[in-house]
Amino acid sequence: MTSATQEPEMTLPTETSATPAPTGNLEITVSRAELLRELTAAQSVVERKTTIPILSNFLFEATQGAGGDRLTITATDLDQSLRTSCAAKVKKAGACTIPARKLYDYIKLLPEGEISIKLMDNHWVQIRAGRSNTKMVGMARANFPQVPEFPTSGAVKISVPSLKNMVSKTIFAISNEESRYTLNGALLVLKAESMAMVATDGHRLAHIEKLGETLEGVSGEKKTLIPRKALSELSSLLGATEAETLEFGDDEQTLFFRVGGRVLTSRKLTGQFPNYEAVLPRDNNKFVIVRCEDLMGSIQRVAQFADERSGAIKIRLEQNELKLSSSSTDAGESEDTIETPYNYDPLVVGFNSQYLIDFLKAIGNTGEVRLEFKDAQSAGQMRPEDANEDVKYRYILMPMRI
Repeated sequence: MTSATQEPEMTLPTETSATPAPTGNLEITVSRAELLRELTAAQSVVERKTTIPILSNFLFEATQGAGGDRLTITATDLDQSLRTSCAAKVKKAGACTIPARKLYDYIKLLPEGEISIKLMDNHWVQIRAGRSNTKMVGMARANFPQVPEFPTSGAVKISVPSLKNMVSKTIFAISNEESRYTLNGALLVLKAESMAMVATDGHRLAHIEKLGETLEGVSGEKKTLIPRKALSELSSLLGATEAETLEFGDDEQTLFFRVGGRVLTSRKLTGQFPNYEAVLPRDNNKFVIVRCEDLMGSIQRVAQFADERSGAIKIRLEQNELKLSSSSTDAGESEDTIETPYNYDPLVVGFNSQYLIDFLKAIGNTGEVRLEFKDAQSAGQMRPEDANEDVKYRYILMPMRI
């Protein structure tokens, strides 16, 4: 009789995924190294300051299956989620939630070896490792939000090194202003033979295109706006994986990235990304080529004396030399000269020094860079002067009045 009366409680009303949610009193053993690796990946998604306490917790789900026992760990802040897993010895399948920050900090302090985790009454969770015995206060599994499931069809395989490079070359140009909603992400443009990414904050624009990519299942053009927060999470996942490709999918509300055994989801940004092609310079016919290191050194020195609020420095191009200068009533003035071939009309143009530094850092501050100009009022363009025909990278900067 007892089992019959308890039966209806086995499936929780919040769970709608195809696989029934594990309930019951989870009891597992897991290696510290593996657990810590997955907690490290998931903890950056956890909301630090939240008014919804359950979002400060990890969801732990222990399952037994033909493919072996697994512990699946989920973190979410409602905008994005990360689901990851590792092998574990599952004595009892089940689920529980554990305070994320506290658990992560505690596991880091434990010595190498096996850790046993057991769900007790009233959502308390017992953690034993060697001679350490700790109990933490969890919360009800039923309160943890439902996380979207990876779509069953329509996912596109993308090269990990290519996407990683594209994110690092554009993420710094995304707008920080909350009011400029559609600029709070980067636009990913997928075509059958190429992919591109572009980001802008209205003052500068970073655009990178990778040719010679075969993207199966993409016909025409697929444009997706990826929020900054998701990009920075994705960047960490791409940096930590040995997988050569990732799977990218989406539905009406959500973007999905499967990297190795980890799935990142992000709420879509709504709205139209601006028509960036209209601002790409067409006739910047005056150019100069300089070594990145020389330019970076000069900018950093001169920027020390720029106006603190604007960071503006002046670039003056004359016969075979490039002069950088700045002045402010508080700090003083500074000028640096780089000798380099230049045979066009003299030109003086002002730029935000930090924007120039961001670009030079993004290309690794090595090799040579080409600066292209039209006149003092038009956008300048910078690009690495390298022989890589497959990757086209350019950075467009609006001039400043000084």
